[in-house]
Amino acid sequence: MSEKPLHDDAHLVETRLDTNLVYDGGFLKVRRDNVRLPNGGPAWREYIVHPGAVVVIAQLDDGSLLIERQHRYPVGMVMTEFPAGKLDPGEDPLVCAKRELFEETGYSAAQWAYAGAVHIAIAYSTEIIHIYFARGMTAGERRLDDDEFLDVSTMTLPEMLAAVRDGRITDSKTLTCLLWLQNAASGAWQLAWQDA
Repeated sequence: MSEKPLHDDAHLVETRLDTNLVYDGGFLKVRRDNVRLPNGGPAWREYIVHPGAVVVIAQLDDGSLLIERQHRYPVGMVMTEFPAGKLDPGEDPLVCAKRELFEETGYSAAQWAYAGAVHIAIAYSTEIIHIYFARGMTAGERRLDDDEFLDVSTMTLPEMLAAVRDGRITDSKTLTCLLWLQNAASGAWQLAWQDA
């Protein structure tokens, strides 16, 4: 997904001359591209190719929000975040959102709304995360992957915002979701709800 530019940005665009696969992992790939800068000069760009992901803002009937706590190995910390997961090859993001919410939390939702997307690390990754809202929750039994260990609980929006202020929530996708949640809750941003 790309936005239609507000301006003529041709003078800012870098042109790929060639690309090299530096690392081909089971999940991520690393590429190094030679590029021509807007002024005609040469440069190289190293970046991670990511399959994309989803994140779900799941609101229970009492207004509380489903959250997860899990250890994130690259940063060596247990993080508080909204339920999320990566897209399988060719998978529709809404299908992925429904699957990840159920597998990780045991909940399914009667209604879904697409909020938009966020690019997580634009300087060195292609990763895009699709943001979904979910409501009309029904509890079930979660189905974690064998290598997945996480706790599920709830927080209110004020509790989450306090945790952001205090530095207890620092995950960028969750911060972006909270921006969406605040604006949707205030009526400033509208969501187009659809039945599951």
